[in-house]
Amino acid sequence: MKGFFKTVAILIVLSIVFTCAVLMEAPDQVKADGQSIAEWQIIWTDQFDPEINIDQLEAMQNWESVKAIGPIPERPEGADGQWVKLDLPAFQTSSPALLFEKIYGRQVVIRSSVGMIYESNRTYNYGINTILLPMDHSNEGESIYIGIKTDSRIGLQSKVLVGDYSELQNSFIKNNMTDFIIGSALVFIAIVMLICSLFLKNENLSSWFSLCLVILSSGTIVITYSSFLYSLFGKFGEWYVILFDLSLLILLPSFTSFFESIFGKGYRSIITKYKKFQIGYSLFCILLMVINLLSNNQFYDYYRIASGTLIGLFMIIQLILLITISTIYTIRGNQEAIIFSIGFAVFAGLGLGELIWFYSKSEYYDLFLWKWGVVCFLIALIIILGKRFARNHEQVVEYSKQLEMFNNELQRSEKMEIISELAASVAHEVRNPLQVTRGFIQLLVAKQSSTDKVYLSMALEELDRASAIITDFLTFAKPEVGKVTVLNILNEFIHIEGILIPMANLQGGKISVHIPQDLHIKGNSSKFKQAFINILKNSIESLHGEGDIHVWAYEENGKVSIHIKDTGEGMDEEVLARLGEPYFSNKTKGTGLGLMVTFRIIEVMNGKIHFISEKGVGTEAIVRFPTAKNV
Repeated sequence: MKGFFKTVAILIVLSIVFTCAVLMEAPDQVKADGQSIAEWQIIWTDQFDPEINIDQLEAMQNWESVKAIGPIPERPEGADGQWVKLDLPAFQTSSPALLFEKIYGRQVVIRSSVGMIYESNRTYNYGINTILLPMDHSNEGESIYIGIKTDSRIGLQSKVLVGDYSELQNSFIKNNMTDFIIGSALVFIAIVMLICSLFLKNENLSSWFSLCLVILSSGTIVITYSSFLYSLFGKFGEWYVILFDLSLLILLPSFTSFFESIFGKGYRSIITKYKKFQIGYSLFCILLMVINLLSNNQFYDYYRIASGTLIGLFMIIQLILLITISTIYTIRGNQEAIIFSIGFAVFAGLGLGELIWFYSKSEYYDLFLWKWGVVCFLIALIIILGKRFARNHEQVVEYSKQLEMFNNELQRSEKMEIISELAASVAHEVRNPLQVTRGFIQLLVAKQSSTDKVYLSMALEELDRASAIITDFLTFAKPEVGKVTVLNILNEFIHIEGILIPMANLQGGKISVHIPQDLHIKGNSSKFKQAFINILKNSIESLHGEGDIHVWAYEENGKVSIHIKDTGEGMDEEVLARLGEPYFSNKTKGTGLGLMVTFRIIEVMNGKIHFISEKGVGTEAIVRFPTAKNV
């Protein structure tokens, strides 16, 4: 799973780096020979006639001068078109051309003394034109007339560049490639993510697929909003508009669906309900689009209201709803909501700034910063999804660790259960013949000579050892605590210390006990002593000469913690992992039953034991019991 996320991340980063690198190489504007036309004349018409001749145009009165950087002339009431008179300078190149970077109009014609030299009549709703017009030296000093007809923004809105055709063509392509590159990068990222979705599990598919649709539709909107495609491949303009509308209709419910997968259904499932409404409304608009296309645009006005005016209102409602919910989560400290809010703030800030500038220019301004806002916002969404997947991966790892721990505990429990059954069924049957045998050997010891007594005494010792092992088995098989009383930890360890100090002295070790007087637990005194005597005996035996054993205890969070730390030989991780297993011991004559019984006694008294050890440094045993107040 880590490799999967790494691959996706690398592809996305490479796409972004490639996009930025290409954009950085694009020059601002190449003005061949520094020539440009920044002033022209316009006249308004009540009945636009694209076939009007030059003589009629020159005979018109009331032409008004307009500058490229001056105020935008207002359209008179009733005017349906405009003619622009442009005076051409002397050309300084062998293959001159004019570059009109921005002409607003659905129908554009350009006439010269030789007649019509350019014509474009768009039947679809997109009115931004970028025109590269080759010229001839015979046109020097003449005037050309640009006729424009549209029902919305109209006119020539930027300087006209004059220069060599090939240089202006390069400038035209490079300066209009930005939108295409951004959109293509987003589409590429979405396709890569869709391919990668084949390797995802079902619980991740919803958010991943929603984000793919958000990125894919955003990239398509960026591409189809640009004038680049309409200028180079205008004959497919109607399809570009359809793609733009479809992308917008897919983007809105996909965005809400992604938000729902990250933050939930919201108060009273408001996000889910709004998502369903958006899906239904998008399907309605798509159906209306199909009906309008099949009827040759007879229902265009209805479709425009549904997919333009109303959907703009629903977008505002959607953004207010989502940003309100994300703000609430942000206040609560949700990291994903904070990232979402930051990304959305960048997008909203750029979009709002451009909208203010757009309306201050009387709508004669093309929005472009919003595209970078979209990129920033999508990066924020990708980060959110990446964090969600990373957290899911961490949870899977944690669940795997817990499952392994539970599996080990289950195996241990099964082993203990088997040993308990065996111990309960065998121990009593074996102990009786052992006791009878021991009695007869004692009688023989009294009657035999001194030489035979040595061997008989050894036999008695081995019988006693076998009896002790059986006793351990019985303790493990039936670990009843017996009579339960309130135990004072200090008093119990005073007795334990008195028993084990002689053994410690023989080994050259020292036992120090630091336990407060007021620590109490509930349990059986003899079982408690048996368990800790086993632990302390192991510590003493691990010293192999001089060493120290420290015992201390304290109460914390309703638990009494008892620590026994020695400076013995210590254990490695492999030995630590097997402590408490039957028949496992690192002693030469050990059976492993003593520590197994210790674990069992502590478990029956509702306690827990944990060992910390390092080879050559020592071992620390930590035992925790509920305090007498909590039992």
